[in-house]
Amino acid sequence: MPEIVVKCPAKINLTLEILNKREDGFHNIQSIMQTIDLFDILTIKIEESEKFEIKLSGTSDEIPYDEKNLVYKAAELFFTPHLNHLSGTILNRSLGRVPQGGRKNIKIDIYIEKNIPIAAGLAGGSTDAAGTLWGLNKLFDNVLPDKELHELCAQLGSDLNFCLEGGCQLTTGRGEILEKLPFQEFGVSLVKPKNLGISAKEAYTKFSQLEVKPNLDMTSKLVEALKSGHADIEEFLHNDLEVAVIDDYKELQEIKMEYPESIMSGSGSTFFALDVDFKDFSDNFWAKNGLKSISYGVCQL
Repeated sequence: MPEIVVKCPAKINLTLEILNKREDGFHNIQSIMQTIDLFDILTIKIEESEKFEIKLSGTSDEIPYDEKNLVYKAAELFFTPHLNHLSGTILNRSLGRVPQGGRKNIKIDIYIEKNIPIAAGLAGGSTDAAGTLWGLNKLFDNVLPDKELHELCAQLGSDLNFCLEGGCQLTTGRGEILEKLPFQEFGVSLVKPKNLGISAKEAYTKFSQLEVKPNLDMTSKLVEALKSGHADIEEFLHNDLEVAVIDDYKELQEIKMEYPESIMSGSGSTFFALDVDFKDFSDNFWAKNGLKSISYGVCQL
């Protein structure tokens, strides 16, 4: 049975600035994203079946294991009609014969070891979906070139392209356009209210309702700092969406009051700080210290 185990890293937004709303309903952004060494682990197996099917399972009771899951959607997208020949290719090599019917006679089994909090602004769903596409492509001898793999990522969401590549990247458009930036290794700590998740839709809606919107251009300033080898980047960290949501949640205000240098990641509700450990929080908060930035995205374990 062909099998691959994939590490799917979380991301933080060192900057996130909203430029404008697009005609397709998304927003144009400029953001510097960074992968960190907090991973979900996917175990992907391919086997013969009487029909084409996708089966998901895992360790979390907070996510669906059906077609609502972005991992399911990624696996389904990978086997689009023009890729029907793939099932025969891999099964012929690994199981000794080509099943009749191609795509119809293959089962994809994906087990999700969930370590990244959900609805946390850490791209947990996006990195798992990117890892699914990457892992399936590896199982099929890299049948898709990088360009086509990125095209599939862009169809599923705004963060998948970054999660696929990882490291430190300037992301523009709705997040799918990447420019690699110089990588710096630094310590990262995370803290999140346990019972608070903020959807991207909520955060962007509240941003659009702000009467006075931030216009700091911290992204360009941090790009310049990274390219010039500036060692102290904390002064450039910023998130427009933090400004939009923090007044509505006392838990977020508590984090900010305790650690003023902390910054929200993505649409929240996770905050991060560089080279600082989070302490003195109650049991109502989840905290993770001792993490670090990494120079890569999804990869084989």
